Amino acid sequence: MKKSLLYVFLVLLLSSCSLSYKFNGASIDYNLTKTILISDFPNQAPLVYPPLEQRFNEELKDLFTRSTRLQFVRQNADIEMEGEIVGYELTPLAVQEDSFASETRLTLTIRMRYRNNKVEGQDKEETISAYRNFPADRMLTDVQDQLINELIKEIVDQIFNSTMSNW
Repeated sequence: MKKSLLYVFLVLLLSSCSLSYKFNGASIDYNLTKTILISDFPNQAPLVYPPLEQRFNEELKDLFTRSTRLQFVRQNADIEMEGEIVGYELTPLAVQEDSFASETRLTLTIRMRYRNNKVEGQDKEETISAYRNFPADRMLTDVQDQLINELIKEIVDQIFNSTMSNW
């Protein structure tokens, strides 16, 4: 008898509880915030890699499309995001005894401005960077596409977490 009462109690307890997990990290009140405007981020870096601007803008918009229910609009959005690509640079690392670098660092830097027109105090402006090292005996042209994809993904994830997560 006690086991059956305990079982019924557990079933009622578990059925009355609801857990909600969001695996994308977004914490958006969709009753309040419904639209988003993400302006293209122009490439203003001194060193220019032509496909970078288009790849970055597409990946940023794709992540917000996949991870939120926000509708993209061209004006009067609840959330607005804009910025620019400000850095794309190579830096020699780990100089050896023969004065040549054994590694090279590729760094991508984005300046982002975020404005929430529905919730005060959430506006922000950030500069976000990511880098990858590659052997100096490899040509940038050989590794550039792979590295750019990795850097863009990392920065886009950082932008998403910075703007959409309320941790």
